[in-house]
Amino acid sequence: MTRKEKAEFIMEELDKIYPTTPVPLDHKDPYTLLIAVLLSAQCTDIRVNQITPYLFAKADNPYDMVKLSVEEIREIIKPCGLSPRKSKAIHRLSEILIEKHDGIVPDNYEDLEFLPGVGHKTAAVVMSQAFGVPAFPVDTHIHRLLYRWGISNGKNVEQTEKDAKKVFPKEKWNKLHLQIIFYGRSHSPARSPKLSVDYITEAIGTKKVLKEFKP
Repeated sequence: MTRKEKAEFIMEELDKIYPTTPVPLDHKDPYTLLIAVLLSAQCTDIRVNQITPYLFAKADNPYDMVKLSVEEIREIIKPCGLSPRKSKAIHRLSEILIEKHDGIVPDNYEDLEFLPGVGHKTAAVVMSQAFGVPAFPVDTHIHRLLYRWGISNGKNVEQTEKDAKKVFPKEKWNKLHLQIIFYGRSHSPARSPKLSVDYITEAIGTKKVLKEFKP
């Protein structure tokens, strides 16, 4: 298969398995999504969804968040891991949103990536899922599978994002990146993929396994 043929096959199969793609992180607006995505770094979505109700019950907007101390935030989010860094980032980004954006989450990459704890992937998720802007956030599942499927060379997440955007139609990006994540979790684990379950890999004929990578 050519890369274009692989891309078409992948999209067709994923549409069959995942015709709808609910956002896996519970949120009610761009701010709560931003905080949830920040917390999801090296933490499962399930765990984040267990913790955010407690955090958002106290503060679901930047004005209430800055009333909490960093220590209070840290205590609540501790089960998500990296709590010292994440709690400082959450508090400071909330201050910046108030100081520079009237408490509103900006809808552009430059301002989002300026916020503490917000890298390109987090910004891309917010742009995609909160504002509907076409984006292709690359997590470990997407990075691994697009290499395994021969869509990208697996050099780094930046290259994987570029390769994905070249081969997949722009109007598909927001849905497709979630479909690939869902597929990776349920059908194609990082170690010892079972081709009887991972039939996209089997059909494409690519059996490369990328060394574990943390974007």
